[in-house]
Amino acid sequence: MSQVNWQEELLEQLMTDYGQDILQLVYTYVRDNALAEDLTQEIFIKCYRALSNYKGQATLKTWLWRIAINHTKDYLKSWHTRHMTVTEAQQFEHLTDNESVEQMIEQQESQRTVIDAVMKLPIKYRELVYLHYFEEYSLQEMAQILKVNRNTLKTRLRKARMLLSEHLEGSFENEFI
Repeated sequence: MSQVNWQEELLEQLMTDYGQDILQLVYTYVRDNALAEDLTQEIFIKCYRALSNYKGQATLKTWLWRIAINHTKDYLKSWHTRHMTVTEAQQFEHLTDNESVEQMIEQQESQRTVIDAVMKLPIKYRELVYLHYFEEYSLQEMAQILKVNRNTLKTRLRKARMLLSEHLEGSFENEFI
Protein backbone atom coordinates (compact mmCIF):
# COMPACT_ATOMS: atom_id res chain seq x y z
CA MET A 1 0.00 0.00 0.00
CA SER A 2 1.42 3.38 -0.94
CA GLN A 3 2.19 6.08 1.63
CA VAL A 4 -0.57 8.34 0.26
CA ASN A 5 -3.24 5.60 0.43
CA TRP A 6 -2.23 4.72 3.98
CA GLN A 7 -2.44 8.39 5.04
CA GLU A 8 -5.80 8.87 3.34
CA GLU A 9 -7.25 5.79 5.01
CA LEU A 10 -5.91 6.82 8.41
CA LEU A 11 -7.26 10.35 7.98
CA GLU A 12 -10.66 8.99 7.00
CA GLN A 13 -10.66 6.79 10.11
CA LEU A 14 -9.64 9.73 12.32
CA MET A 15 -12.42 11.87 10.83
CA THR A 16 -14.95 9.09 11.43
CA ASP A 17 -13.79 8.40 14.98
CA TYR A 18 -13.11 11.94 16.18
CA GLY A 19 -14.73 14.39 13.76
CA GLN A 20 -17.70 15.23 15.96
CA ASP A 21 -15.53 15.43 19.08
CA ILE A 22 -13.09 17.82 17.40
CA LEU A 23 -16.01 19.92 16.13
CA GLN A 24 -17.43 20.20 19.65
CA LEU A 25 -13.99 20.99 21.09
CA VAL A 26 -13.46 23.76 18.55
CA TYR A 27 -16.97 25.08 19.23
CA THR A 28 -16.11 25.51 22.93
CA TYR A 29 -13.46 27.98 21.82
CA VAL A 30 -15.20 29.89 19.02
CA ARG A 31 -18.91 29.60 19.99
CA ASP A 32 -20.03 29.62 16.36
CA ASN A 33 -21.21 26.48 14.54
CA ALA A 34 -20.20 27.52 11.01
CA LEU A 35 -16.80 28.74 12.14
CA ALA A 36 -16.25 25.56 14.18
CA GLU A 37 -17.03 23.48 11.07
CA ASP A 38 -14.58 25.49 8.96
CA LEU A 39 -11.83 25.23 11.56
CA THR A 40 -12.46 21.50 11.97
CA GLN A 41 -11.95 21.02 8.22
CA GLU A 42 -8.73 23.02 8.41
CA ILE A 43 -7.59 20.90 11.36
CA PHE A 44 -8.07 17.66 9.44
CA ILE A 45 -6.21 19.12 6.44
CA LYS A 46 -3.38 20.09 8.78
CA CYS A 47 -3.50 16.61 10.29
CA TYR A 48 -3.24 14.99 6.85
CA ARG A 49 -0.22 17.11 5.98
CA ALA A 50 1.45 16.28 9.30
CA LEU A 51 0.76 12.52 9.34
CA SER A 52 4.18 11.72 7.92
CA ASN A 53 5.74 13.62 10.86
CA TYR A 54 3.75 11.72 13.51
CA LYS A 55 6.34 10.05 15.74
CA GLY A 56 4.04 7.99 17.94
CA GLN A 57 5.12 9.68 21.18
CA ALA A 58 1.47 10.27 22.03
CA THR A 59 -1.68 8.47 20.94
CA LEU A 60 -3.17 9.59 17.62
CA LYS A 61 -6.15 10.99 19.53
CA THR A 62 -3.93 13.08 21.83
CA TRP A 63 -1.87 14.23 18.83
CA LEU A 64 -5.04 15.22 16.96
CA TRP A 65 -6.43 17.11 20.00
CA ARG A 66 -3.14 19.01 20.30
CA ILE A 67 -3.34 20.02 16.62
CA ALA A 68 -6.98 21.08 17.10
CA ILE A 69 -6.30 23.15 20.20
CA ASN A 70 -3.22 24.82 18.72
CA HIS A 71 -4.96 25.58 15.43
CA THR A 72 -8.01 27.03 17.18
CA LYS A 73 -5.92 29.13 19.55
CA ASP A 74 -3.85 30.39 16.60
CA TYR A 75 -7.07 31.38 14.88
CA LEU A 76 -8.31 33.22 17.97
CA LYS A 77 -5.00 35.10 18.25
CA SER A 78 -5.04 36.18 14.61
CA TRP A 79 -5.57 39.81 13.68
CA HIS A 80 -8.79 39.00 11.83
CA THR A 81 -10.37 37.37 14.86
CA ARG A 82 -9.36 40.07 17.31
CA HIS A 83 -10.97 42.70 15.08
CA MET A 84 -14.22 40.92 14.29
CA THR A 85 -17.29 40.40 16.45
CA VAL A 86 -18.26 36.76 16.83
CA THR A 87 -21.97 36.14 17.37
CA GLU A 88 -23.42 33.56 19.76
CA ALA A 89 -24.58 30.39 18.02
CA GLN A 90 -26.89 27.58 19.07
CA GLN A 91 -25.61 25.10 21.65
CA PHE A 92 -25.01 21.39 20.96
CA GLU A 93 -27.94 19.49 22.35
CA HIS A 94 -28.33 15.74 22.79
CA LEU A 95 -31.80 14.46 23.57
CA THR A 96 -33.14 10.92 23.74
CA ASP A 97 -36.39 9.73 22.17
CA ASN A 98 -37.60 7.84 25.27
CA GLU A 99 -38.39 10.86 27.43
CA SER A 100 -41.61 12.69 27.93
CA VAL A 101 -41.92 16.24 26.61
CA GLU A 102 -41.70 17.68 30.13
CA GLN A 103 -38.54 15.70 30.88
CA MET A 104 -36.99 16.78 27.58
CA ILE A 105 -37.79 20.44 28.29
CA GLU A 106 -36.39 20.22 31.82
CA GLN A 107 -33.28 18.45 30.61
CA GLN A 108 -32.84 20.98 27.81
CA GLU A 109 -33.14 23.89 30.25
CA SER A 110 -30.64 22.30 32.63
CA GLN A 111 -28.22 21.56 29.79
CA ARG A 112 -28.54 25.11 28.48
CA THR A 113 -27.88 26.54 31.93
CA VAL A 114 -24.78 24.38 32.39
CA ILE A 115 -23.51 24.98 28.84
CA ASP A 116 -24.06 28.73 29.22
CA ALA A 117 -22.13 28.66 32.49
CA VAL A 118 -19.27 26.69 30.92
CA MET A 119 -19.16 28.97 27.88
CA LYS A 120 -18.86 32.03 30.16
CA LEU A 121 -15.71 30.65 31.79
CA PRO A 122 -12.35 32.03 30.66
CA ILE A 123 -10.85 29.77 27.98
CA LYS A 124 -8.21 28.22 30.26
CA TYR A 125 -11.02 26.89 32.48
CA ARG A 126 -13.48 26.17 29.67
CA GLU A 127 -11.05 23.87 27.84
CA LEU A 128 -10.36 21.92 31.04
CA VAL A 129 -14.03 21.45 31.82
CA TYR A 130 -14.67 20.29 28.27
CA LEU A 131 -11.76 17.87 28.14
CA HIS A 132 -12.35 16.48 31.64
CA TYR A 133 -16.13 16.20 31.82
CA PHE A 134 -17.23 15.91 28.21
CA GLU A 135 -14.27 13.99 26.75
CA GLU A 136 -13.40 12.23 30.04
CA TYR A 137 -9.66 12.79 29.82
CA SER A 138 -7.54 12.18 32.91
CA LEU A 139 -5.38 14.94 34.35
CA GLN A 140 -2.30 13.22 32.91
CA GLU A 141 -3.82 13.10 29.42
CA MET A 142 -4.89 16.74 29.66
CA ALA A 143 -1.36 17.70 30.75
CA GLN A 144 -0.03 16.06 27.57
CA ILE A 145 -2.64 17.66 25.33
CA LEU A 146 -2.40 21.16 26.79
CA LYS A 147 1.33 21.05 27.59
CA VAL A 148 0.59 22.31 31.11
CA ASN A 149 1.86 20.93 34.42
CA ARG A 150 -0.53 18.42 36.03
CA ASN A 151 -0.62 20.36 39.34
CA THR A 152 -1.48 23.55 37.46
CA LEU A 153 -4.36 21.69 35.82
CA LYS A 154 -5.61 20.48 39.22
CA THR A 155 -5.64 24.06 40.49
CA ARG A 156 -7.38 25.35 37.36
CA LEU A 157 -9.96 22.56 37.46
CA ARG A 158 -10.72 23.35 41.11
CA LYS A 159 -11.10 27.06 40.21
CA ALA A 160 -13.31 26.16 37.21
CA ARG A 161 -15.58 24.08 39.46
CA MET A 162 -15.81 26.95 41.94
CA LEU A 163 -16.65 29.46 39.20
CA LEU A 164 -19.25 27.12 37.71
CA SER A 165 -20.79 26.48 41.10
CA GLU A 166 -21.05 30.20 41.84
CA HIS A 167 -22.57 30.91 38.45
CA LEU A 168 -25.05 28.02 38.61
CA GLU A 169 -26.14 28.90 42.16
CA GLY A 170 -26.74 32.47 40.99
CA SER A 171 -28.72 31.24 37.98
CA PHE A 172 -31.00 29.07 40.09
CA GLU A 173 -31.50 31.77 42.74
CA ASN A 174 -32.52 34.28 40.05
CA GLU A 175 -34.92 31.74 38.58
CA PHE A 176 -37.00 31.69 41.78
CA ILE A 177 -36.98 35.40 42.55
